[in-house]
Amino acid sequence: MESIRFIHTADLHLGSPFVGMKGLRKEQWKKLKDSTLDAFDRLIQHALKTKPDFILIVGDIYDGEDRSIRAQARFQQGMQQLAEQKIPVIISYGNHDHLSGNWTRFNLPENVHAFDDSVSQFKLQTAGGPVVLTGFSYGKRHVSESMVEHYPQATPDSYQIGMLHGSLEGDATHAVYAPFRKEQLLSKQYDYWALGHIHKRQELHREPSIIYPGNIQGRHRKESGVKGFYDVTLSKRDTVLEFIPTSVVQFDEVAIPVRGILHMNELIDACRQELSLLGEAAGTAIVDIVFSELDRESFQLLAEIPESELLETLQESMDVLDYFIWIQGVQFQQADDEAELSPLGALLVQTVEGWSTEKWKTVLKDLYRHPKSSRFLEPVAEQSVVDLQLAAAQKIRRSMQAGE
Repeated sequence: MESIRFIHTADLHLGSPFVGMKGLRKEQWKKLKDSTLDAFDRLIQHALKTKPDFILIVGDIYDGEDRSIRAQARFQQGMQQLAEQKIPVIISYGNHDHLSGNWTRFNLPENVHAFDDSVSQFKLQTAGGPVVLTGFSYGKRHVSESMVEHYPQATPDSYQIGMLHGSLEGDATHAVYAPFRKEQLLSKQYDYWALGHIHKRQELHREPSIIYPGNIQGRHRKESGVKGFYDVTLSKRDTVLEFIPTSVVQFDEVAIPVRGILHMNELIDACRQELSLLGEAAGTAIVDIVFSELDRESFQLLAEIPESELLETLQESMDVLDYFIWIQGVQFQQADDEAELSPLGALLVQTVEGWSTEKWKTVLKDLYRHPKSSRFLEPVAEQSVVDLQLAAAQKIRRSMQAGE
């Protein structure tokens, strides 16, 4: 058999609402709101230009089980463009767009095959030889069983590809759905495992490849860096992976060294310089600034400025850049020679760092119950507790130095 070439993508999350973003101008907000759709258009344009044998989309095409009409219309349009070029698309639906949701239906063209809620196989003839694809769609939001047990063993007379939207056992970065062990996948002797659900690009194994492509567009600070999909060339000898970026807006964290900075204009110039370099690479970015290498003088400069005023000043100062760079937050990296905390400050930091998830929920319950503010807040989960502890400790360190 000759080699085959296909696109492996997952977690498009078309129609993501981008909750929690504030302060953006109207045109900036529109660019962010449309970013998942525009990233999807970049994927479609790559496919139309390069004409792969087929495309795999492994779950969470839409952000919610209601599948917004606008997102479905854009997806249907993309599938129709692929149909006109006779490019097959094989899709599975995940926990976000499961089959039990309630949505207004769009009819997809005949080049699209969607798995139902039981594991099944779909056979495809390509110029490089026959391909057997095995997968399933989520029939409901929570699929907690190990679905790999239902995948049949590979046969040697075709390319065998498994599609699985699920979690590697022991990985707590996302909610655990359809868990699997790497040894389970390898035992099936497939030529390639196309995974979805985890939004970080990962290669769990090579030859055969077990791949998470990540999502095509970051949606918040925890989905930082360049996002995209894989253009895969597969033969019975090896696998070649080419990452194709699609990010329209890049979320990132940028360190700004501030040692020796005494004046606010110097700080603004340092931020502009670093963020201009990011703008050249990313075009559009939403960033968290981390002030690093603080000495006593720079720490004192920053400690004297209310954080909200500092953030607003930095945001406005980026307007002169040639690129849209939005600063959504500032952090302060503790330096070895940072001013010593007062005894009360040290006690508060120690107390906050010991709080559990349940304690944070208790402390923040009034904020989360507020009818207006609560809709902009992410749930307090294990992975966000570390961020809360860090932010609280930084605020204490800025305002409760020894001798004050």
